[in-house]
Formats: sequence, C-alpha cells, structure tokens
Amino acid sequence: MELGGGGNKLRKLEFLIGQAKKGGYDTLVVTGGVQSNFARLAAAACARTGLACELVLAQMVPRDTEIYHANGNVLLDRLFGAHIHILDPADDAGAYATRRIEEIGETGRRAFVAPLGGSTTAGCLGYVDCAFELARQSAEIGVRFDQIVIPNGSGGMHAGLAAGLIIAGLHPSRIAAHTVLSPAEKCLSATAEKIDAVLKFLSFDARVASNDLRISGAQLGDGYGIPTHSMVEAVRLLARSEGLLLDPVYGGKAFAGLLFDIESGAIAPQSNVLFIMTGGSPGLYAYADAFTAT
Repeated sequence: MELGGGGNKLRKLEFLIGQAKKGGYDTLVVTGGVQSNFARLAAAACARTGLACELVLAQMVPRDTEIYHANGNVLLDRLFGAHIHILDPADDAGAYATRRIEEIGETGRRAFVAPLGGSTTAGCLGYVDCAFELARQSAEIGVRFDQIVIPNGSGGMHAGLAAGLIIAGLHPSRIAAHTVLSPAEKCLSATAEKIDAVLKFLSFDARVASNDLRISGAQLGDGYGIPTHSMVEAVRLLARSEGLLLDPVYGGKAFAGLLFDIESGAIAPQSNVLFIMTGGSPGLYAYADAFTAT
C-alpha cells in the first residue's frame, strides 16, 4: 500500500524525517503551496512516524475555487491530522514558518523545518539513491536510456538525479527537465547550485555548470500550477491509452513536453526514453474544472 497516496517526495522525506528524528525533533513544519504534494506526503509520513505536523501553505496559484481550497491534497492533509495554516496571498511563508517554530519552541517542543518541496541537500539524497537504482536496473535489463524526462519544481529531484549520474560516471545532460515553477534560466541556476551542494556533501570532487543541464521552460505556460491546454491533453492521453494518472502541476506538464519533443523530432525515433512519474494524482481532484470539457 502506498503511503499517503504515493509520490516522489517520499524519497526526500525518508532522509528529512530521519534527520529530524536523529536531531531529537518532535514536530515537522512544512512550507508549500495550497495543493502541495510534498505537504500531503509529509503529513502522511508524520502520521506514520509519530511526529506532529504543521503545514504552512501559501497561495502560490491564482485559483480561488472551492474545490481547489478544500479538495485534493488539502482534504488528505486534514485526514492525516496535520495542523494546517493557509496564508493570505500577501503573507511570507518563510517568515510565518519561522514564527511558528519559535512558538512551538516556547511550549517545550522542538520543530524541524522542511522547506518548499523538501529540496534541501539532505532531501536531494533521496534522488541520488534513485540514480543508483536506475543505473542498476538499466544494467539488469540491458537498456541504456538516452533521456530521462522529469518535471523540475523546487529542483531537488533533478539535483539528486544529476549528482547521482555524475558520481556514476554519466553526464547530467541525459536528464531532460521541464520547469513547472520558475523561468528556465532561474531554474537552471538554482538546480546547478543544489547539485554542487549535494556533491560537496558527499565529498565528490566535481562541479556542474548551468550549460551541463537541460531544462526547458516551454511547458510552464502562465506559471506554477496554472493549467495549459497541452497539459490537459497529455493527462487525458495517458489516462485513456494506458490507464495511468499524471498530476496537473508537475507530471502533466513534463509529459506534454515529452510529447512535443517526440512530435517535433527533438527525440529521435527508436530512442530509449525513461519518463519518471512523480505521483501527485490527488491534485487532479482540485483541478476538476480544467478537465470538464470532453
């Protein structure tokens, strides 16, 4: 059975909750958007491991429908017993989380902060492990993947995968990422910094330059969490052809990018391409209005 509905953030939480437990913390304070997949899985992981969980949810997406604020991940956050703080649009989530940590400390408890997407250096280690798993599985089945296609939000997944590939002697340009949070140039810089931090933490003597990475901004559309026509069509295609569910914020946009690259010839015929499904399907229920047209 999948913990909390499943998703890629569990890889990060394995390390983050381990870090919190080792440090003697009893509460996890998480920041993210209203429909954050990371927040939902953090709430589930805390329920499993006995930590108290507080979610500081910022209104990062200009959607004010009732289903967006009450359904999907938010519904599950409440079921998992998290204490939820939904901020006003003008509020600073980081500052609010800092104040909340201080307030928790005044009660004699200890709070550990897990920032947006869990993409700290420790969180990224979950995807270093993933890179090693992919390398092993690739060798076992005798398939070399020409491209690994992923979404890039807060950058932790991309950073961990790239660091793992570098350590394994492979070039990080094998990863084709589609940014869903910030413009491509900003995403490139932030991801490169995270990769270097992971490599330094692991005492691996290497650095990465922005031009070593492949990040496309073509599927970002009007911004984070804002549906695009290509995302809706990509989600429908995979659902109707394979019975698989992509989330509308991350995987849907990345799969739309994969389809575009196939149709445009950017991905050569007969290439071996691995698309990593990152979970997040509970978010579909908060975006029902984007899929109402037949």
